[in-house]
Amino acid sequence: MVHSSRMKVSSSVFVKGIRGTDPIVTDKLSQVAFVGRSNVGKSSLINRLCNKTNLVKVSHKPGKTVEINYFLINGTSYFVDLPGYGYARVDPVEKEKLQKLIIWYLTASGAKPSIVVLVLDSKVGLTEFDQQMIEILREQNHPFVLAANKIDKLTQKEVSQKLAAIAKEAGGVEVIPTSTLSHDGVKLLLQRLV
Repeated sequence: MVHSSRMKVSSSVFVKGIRGTDPIVTDKLSQVAFVGRSNVGKSSLINRLCNKTNLVKVSHKPGKTVEINYFLINGTSYFVDLPGYGYARVDPVEKEKLQKLIIWYLTASGAKPSIVVLVLDSKVGLTEFDQQMIEILREQNHPFVLAANKIDKLTQKEVSQKLAAIAKEAGGVEVIPTSTLSHDGVKLLLQRLV
């Protein structure tokens, strides 16, 4: 059972953004990494978990995060925000760079995230990119959960159908339904992360 006082994010500070090798990657503090397609509400979800509105810049133009951003949480661990992937309007060269950066962090950087949160749009379900991410996470033996975000856009019935379909497609991975608008699932997700 998680000690309830640990379930609160009392401080969250942006440390730095990196685009390649950096000592912070292998820092001894534990890392919780967030990955997901552009436009699934990843930044908003991190903000919600931290109880802040603008810790992570939420852009109206998806695909704006071009670095791996490190946030120090409670002085004891990092939330690592990986760039969003698969956004159509990003220049193809830049797009490939971002994908390489994400894959580098997960496979070759030496990072050992304690858990990876794959954020997806519950309405859209798993995309080809998400499937690739799941394969990489499994190959690298990174523990991970899926956050099916934006459930406020679905009816109760649709939520249970979508979650069942996502879980089945993802091969039985834990799926946590979340909404940054209604705050649904945010506490549950935070419990899993600490």
